[in-house]
Amino acid sequence: MSQPTGLIRNNVLNAIDFYKSSHRVQYPVGTTEVYSNFTPRSVKHLNVEKDLYDGKVVFFGLQAFIKSFLQEQFNETFFKQPLDNVLKQYKRRMNTSLFTDFDVSHIEALHTLGYLPIRIKALPEGSKVSPGVPVFTIVNTKPEFFWLTNYLETIISAEIWKKMVNATIASHYRGIFVKYANKTGAPLDFVAWQGHDFSFRGMSGYEDGAMNGMAHLTSFWGTDTVAAIDSMEAFYNADADKEIIGGSVPATEHSVMCMGGMDTEIETFRRLITEVYPTGIVSIVSDTWDFWNVVNVTAPKLKAEIMAREGKVVFRPDSGDPVKIICGDPDAPIGSNEWKGAVRILAEHFGCTTTDKGYKILDSHVGLIYGDSITPKRANQILDNLEKMGFASCNIVFGIGSYTYNYSTRDSIGGAMKSTSGVVNGVRRAIFKDPKTDNGVKKSAKGLLRVELIVVDDEQKYVLFNDQTEAQEALGELKTVFEDGKLMKEVSLEEIRSRLM
Repeated sequence: MSQPTGLIRNNVLNAIDFYKSSHRVQYPVGTTEVYSNFTPRSVKHLNVEKDLYDGKVVFFGLQAFIKSFLQEQFNETFFKQPLDNVLKQYKRRMNTSLFTDFDVSHIEALHTLGYLPIRIKALPEGSKVSPGVPVFTIVNTKPEFFWLTNYLETIISAEIWKKMVNATIASHYRGIFVKYANKTGAPLDFVAWQGHDFSFRGMSGYEDGAMNGMAHLTSFWGTDTVAAIDSMEAFYNADADKEIIGGSVPATEHSVMCMGGMDTEIETFRRLITEVYPTGIVSIVSDTWDFWNVVNVTAPKLKAEIMAREGKVVFRPDSGDPVKIICGDPDAPIGSNEWKGAVRILAEHFGCTTTDKGYKILDSHVGLIYGDSITPKRANQILDNLEKMGFASCNIVFGIGSYTYNYSTRDSIGGAMKSTSGVVNGVRRAIFKDPKTDNGVKKSAKGLLRVELIVVDDEQKYVLFNDQTEAQEALGELKTVFEDGKLMKEVSLEEIRSRLM
């Protein structure tokens, strides 16, 4: 037996939990419709700075899933494959693991149909919702395929929750940066570059890095994840020739600095800023041996070369406590490098301008980026300290890495797909779950659902209405985006950003 060439590409119908395969025969006889929804239920475990968090979840990732999985993978690995091969593979997998002679007639019927008979209605991607509000619903469009709705639950959940978590966290970071930009008079257009995606190497493979790199790009332009830009063009109609999808700058790593030699580190800096990159922004990792020596000795020695450049030299500390490295350590000896911190030291040597609110901005020829162990809490602490020190928020760029974008689970937003309605023998049934042993988080919505955008306490919010009639369900903000194998309504990166940036 040949080995599959990919985790799910060998047979797309295997992208399930095993128990999904048997639910078809467990539903009541006469079932012709299963109607479900995907809802973020709780943000209790979301890794945010709670006092600054708006409590909302960003909806993002559905269109990428539709294009990549429901269309491309289903078409290429199922519908376009010979029926005999598909049935043989599927039956073998079920028989050898469920230890039964598995009936595959429903799979044959789906393959013969030639498309996925489901309808997905969704809010606009980039929308922010409160926990408990569904972001999309899904239902079968042909009665004999009622089993398909929740058959897709596992892969839907796996593909959607993390993109929503990370788009939410990216939006949260942006909110922190905007807050301090407004307080200190920093230029607001800098905020789009202030959060830079450093996460790819810490993600769970190529697709994870690319897809969740897209989530970062819903709120920022700065990224080192090249594949995220490719994915935005593939899935969200972005065009790098016409808009900024994401951008970066030349930057060194420790291997470069180490290869240049410790005793000749200053010459490595000089070569980089005068020969390799005589203009533009260049980011230089600066803690290979002694960060304080770099900013307090090396940088001043190179001041003439730095100030003569048309561009910025960005110093990157990469170890230690980021709050203390950037803003100084009040417990260190007064007047020491450690006590001053990187911003004060660079200000002493290169000078500053001031914002219209009186806060200092480092001379435009120098800057700082910190990308190790940054969290929303640490970013907030750094910006709060800078404000108290009299410095504007734009003196620092944050590298946001996998500690932020991979330190999460589905429970971070309580994302779940649940059925709330169905039809049995021609009669619609409103269904719901409400476990007595739960604290209320797992209580589901009920019946057909409608979501409206209404004003609540002077704020426009998405609000859920349960137990709707079919006529009522057809109204509201949930719009058909996918039906019978076709993408019915597309959203662009530009539209998503217009809602978030």
